[in-house]
Amino acid sequence: MDEEKENASIEEVAHAVVEKAICAAQEYYLNNVRKEADAEYAVRNIEWTTCENFTVERGQQQIEEYISMWELHESWLHCSKFLWEEDLQYSKRYHYRVLWSIPTRRKPIPLATASTYFVIEISKIKPITLPVEVFFFLESSRLMHRPGHCRFREKWLKDIIETKIILRERFKLP
Repeated sequence: MDEEKENASIEEVAHAVVEKAICAAQEYYLNNVRKEADAEYAVRNIEWTTCENFTVERGQQQIEEYISMWELHESWLHCSKFLWEEDLQYSKRYHYRVLWSIPTRRKPIPLATASTYFVIEISKIKPITLPVEVFFFLESSRLMHRPGHCRFREKWLKDIIETKIILRERFKLP
C-alpha cells in the first residue's frame, strides 16, 4: 500500500514538473523567440510623393514600387489598375486595384484571384508639400493597412484564393 501511495505521489510530482516546464517553454517562446523573429523584419515603406507632385500615373508607379518590397514568392503575378477618382469635401481620393494570381504550367488561367485595393488621398486643406496619405485593404476585409505600419503577409492572398476555390466547388460554379 505504501509503495502505491509513493508511486502515485511521485507521478503527481512528475506531472507538476512537466506542466511547469511546458508553461515555461511556452512563455519563453512567446516572449523571446517570436519577438526575435519579428524584430528581424523591419516594416518597409517608400518615400511617397508630395501632394503637389502627385499624378495618377505616379501613384500607380509608387504602388508598384511599394508592393515590390513585399515578401512574396516569385510565382505570384499581379497587375495594377487605376479605378476612379473620388472628390470629397476636404480631399481627393484615387482608387487603385492590384490583382494577384498564381498561374502554373498546368493551369495558366488561375481558378481564382485576390485583389488588394489602394487609396491615395490628397488633402485640400493641408500644405501641398506634405506627402500623400496611402492606405490599402484586401477584398476580403475592411481592415485598413497603412504602408510603413504593418507587414504584408502572403498568407492573406492565399486565404482569399483558397476561399474562392472552396466556394466555387461547393456551389458548383464554372
